[in-house]
Amino acid sequence: MSDAAQQRTTMVESQILTSDVTDRRLLRAMGEVPRERFVPAPLAALAYMDEAVPLSTPADGGAQRWLMAPRVLAKLLQLAEIGEGDRVLDVGTGTGYSAAVLAPLAKTVIALESDGRLAAQARQNLAALAAANVTLVEGSLPDGCATEAPYDAIVLEGSVSAPPASLLDQLKDGGRLVAVIRKDGLGKATIWRRLGRSLDQWTAFDADAPPLPGFEPAPAFVF
Repeated sequence: MSDAAQQRTTMVESQILTSDVTDRRLLRAMGEVPRERFVPAPLAALAYMDEAVPLSTPADGGAQRWLMAPRVLAKLLQLAEIGEGDRVLDVGTGTGYSAAVLAPLAKTVIALESDGRLAAQARQNLAALAAANVTLVEGSLPDGCATEAPYDAIVLEGSVSAPPASLLDQLKDGGRLVAVIRKDGLGKATIWRRLGRSLDQWTAFDADAPPLPGFEPAPAFVF
């Protein structure tokens, strides 16, 4: 077994299984997708640590982007209850790791990325893994991808203050949106489920994730 394969096994056994993640399909995917491929080469040694890994810095142009910690991503994807026939929107796919993990879980994955440089890397990474059911789309993250909607599940790859109506409107009846909601310095993994014209929302667990750019609340007007 290669060092990377051993690190993936250790990640699953010590970080994910110990966090009440029981979905065998998800565990298998995270044990097979080479996470080290999706981080900058100088940071490959951090790929399997239980922490977020930077994918870009402000010096690269634009907002800093991160790959979520394995434990948080796994719990968030389990919360989304993704089925084999599902159509999934992956918002902020970065270099494509989350889309690669989603690929064996769902029927179709739309991987949305706003940063052109990261999107180019994601396209290469996903092609190398032959993730044929993943379509990469470049565009605004808060706007989602209405042309491919509706979705059974939408996953936000970072923390936000609240999901915009533009994304929630792209859920089909019974569809779920999962995200880490950060307020007052605290993060909570939260799920929204569409029930006809209404939405059911509840908090699932405490979670920490770097912010996903573009979802900042509009500044309040002050007299």
